[in-house]
Amino acid sequence: MLTKALAALSLAITCQAQAITIFACEPEWAALTKVLLPEAGVRTATTHLQDPHHIEARPSLIAQLRGADFAVCTGAELEAGWLPMLQERAGNPKVQNGQPTMFYAAQHVELVDPFKGAITPFSGDVHAHGNPHLHTDPRRFMQVAKALANRLGSVFPDKKPLVDQNLGKFDADMSSKLLAWEKQAAALKGRAVITQHATFGYLWLWLGLRPIADLEPKPGVPPTAAHLEKIMALSQSQQPVGIVIAQHHDPKPGRWLASSMGMPSKMLILPATVVDERPDSIIRWFDQVIAQLSALAK
Repeated sequence: MLTKALAALSLAITCQAQAITIFACEPEWAALTKVLLPEAGVRTATTHLQDPHHIEARPSLIAQLRGADFAVCTGAELEAGWLPMLQERAGNPKVQNGQPTMFYAAQHVELVDPFKGAITPFSGDVHAHGNPHLHTDPRRFMQVAKALANRLGSVFPDKKPLVDQNLGKFDADMSSKLLAWEKQAAALKGRAVITQHATFGYLWLWLGLRPIADLEPKPGVPPTAAHLEKIMALSQSQQPVGIVIAQHHDPKPGRWLASSMGMPSKMLILPATVVDERPDSIIRWFDQVIAQLSALAK
């Protein structure tokens, strides 16, 4: 009995030692990893309540990246303020740029709105390669899903059959939901919207919404009273469907503007990404976003 118990313990330790550990910079990529490779141990650097531009390179994150077999991040300078420091201090060759085990989602889709001109410390949170918040478009999200599945299958060939199977099911589920979401949000097409930052930029493109003003005078710069007054004057002729901000933004400026414009019920606060990392969280997040946006058009 003792021999069998020791053998079982040894096997458990061996299996645990061989478990794949993946570091995800943002929750959406952690959730996608769980869809494709549910058995992986996933560590996430940020939450839906944090601005992914500005994260502290904490010792706990350094330790997580040091022990990772694979890392998946957005790229396009979204994590430029903290990821390079993590990579340097972790000293893990697997998660350095250029390695097949360092995956950047932005390298696998077409980005929009690249910043043109010289970037200075006063430019705000701008991106020379384009808007990095690509996950808010389910079509681009699926492009990333397929690219990530290919990379995981290449790096971990023994997991490829499982990854491919999970990708096929996820692709079918998302394709079915895509048609339903577009039908549900049809009344939003062509409508104006006031936003904060370019967090939902790809969402607006997909649904046909027209962002007419940004609460931030510059990307990443908090709203000012003077700027909000200008937006209010502009909006008088545009009749926006609502004001939409992310949960990690301060809601006070948007609420003041909505109240001043006589549309307090049209102030909408959305999570900018999934709120947990369960495999179904991606579809649940899009369900929530589309339902709450569609309600603005009623």
